[in-house]
Amino acid sequence: MAKIFCIANQKGGVGKTTTTVNLAAGLAKIGQRVLLVDLDPQGNATMGSGVDKRALELSVYDVLLESASVKEAAVLAEQCGYHVLGANRELAGAEVELVPLAQREKRLKTALTAAEKDYDFVLIDCPPSLSMLTLNGLCSAHGVVVPMQCEYFALEGLTDLVNTIKQVHANLNPDLQVIGLLRVMYDPRITLQSQVSDQLKDHFGDKVFDTVIPRNVRLAEAPSYGLPGVVFDASAKGSVAFVEFAKEMVKRIKKM
Repeated sequence: MAKIFCIANQKGGVGKTTTTVNLAAGLAKIGQRVLLVDLDPQGNATMGSGVDKRALELSVYDVLLESASVKEAAVLAEQCGYHVLGANRELAGAEVELVPLAQREKRLKTALTAAEKDYDFVLIDCPPSLSMLTLNGLCSAHGVVVPMQCEYFALEGLTDLVNTIKQVHANLNPDLQVIGLLRVMYDPRITLQSQVSDQLKDHFGDKVFDTVIPRNVRLAEAPSYGLPGVVFDASAKGSVAFVEFAKEMVKRIKKM
């Protein structure tokens, strides 16, 4: 039975897609069967996994509108070792098309239920806004992984996200919980980042992952080559950190 996680943060530019593709690659590297679901119409997680979004015959759009199954629409990202349920511009139209449909916020959950025996982990890359697409992701998931920078504006965004998760938990998905907070783009030389990191640990305790993802040029370069950093340069500091994070995720899930 697959464990399904959203990678979400309502603040943009915090490295959600970088986290999703590198965690997927890290999990695949340690022998897990992984499906990455791209719920962002920009399709960055799709392209960042080496899959051409323009060449997709079927996408997550078709799955949400029930014209294809996950098994039919998912493609193997060969270099990365995991499957991708990709997204492209078509997905932007799904927002409007889903509105009049029954069980519109649970379309993805229904589709993933049929495929959960095929994977150990399903990672969902959510858009930054709280949209019908994000809601589909949150209704499907067992938990949320929150990547965040150690800055004060990020703390404000975190409060909004936690409130959203509480609402979804109360009204739509009683399984949903915050699995953990992942500190990304971290530079220990910046005093403010160290202070915010300490505040996070004081306030959220063991909800903060032990692994810290450092600010790393190779991780930033990797998307231009259409690969996660873990695949593009396995020896880079950021890549090593993501593999460690994948191992920590597996351990944490076993305790759930």
